[in-house]
Formats: sequence, C-alpha cells, structure tokens
Amino acid sequence: MKQPCVYMLASKKNGTLYIGLSSDLIKRIWQHKNNELDDFTKKYHVHNLVWYETHQQMNSALAREKQLKKWNRAWKIELIEQNNPAWTDLYPSIY
Repeated sequence: MKQPCVYMLASKKNGTLYIGLSSDLIKRIWQHKNNELDDFTKKYHVHNLVWYETHQQMNSALAREKQLKKWNRAWKIELIEQNNPAWTDLYPSIY
C-alpha cells in the first residue's frame, strides 16, 4: 500500500493512542510492531493498527494528521469505533 496514509495505533481497546503518517503503511506498521522505531510506540507498546485513512496527496495526509493530533481523546475514540468498534488490529487485512 504505497500511498499517503494517516493512521492510529493503540496499545489495547481504550488504551494509549498514537497518530502517524506514512507513504508505505505496511512497512511502517511492521516497523512499529517490531520495535524498529525508537519512539513513543516502542516505549508504550502501542502496536495495534486500529484506524487508517488513505490520501491521494501527501500534503492532504499531513494536514489530516495535524488536525487529528489536535482532537480531544473522545473524538479520536469515536472515529476509531465508527468502523472498528472491537478495536481489532487491522494490520493483517492490509498486506
């Protein structure tokens, strides 16, 4: 899936959330899951892909990422639960 994507990872249902951006979602989520990125997701074990959105252009994906990072937690949870109420890890469905 080589196209701009904004995504959310969670440690568990209603757990710690992380919002990211990538042009290669499969590779990036694999990196998070395998702790290849020395960042927040490694420290807090945030590895489950619970939501993502594809974009045609990187600039629109970047704008969406910035928008979501400003949202309050309740809005982010509502966005996840609209399409993934069980907070299932979506990673197996994208590769």
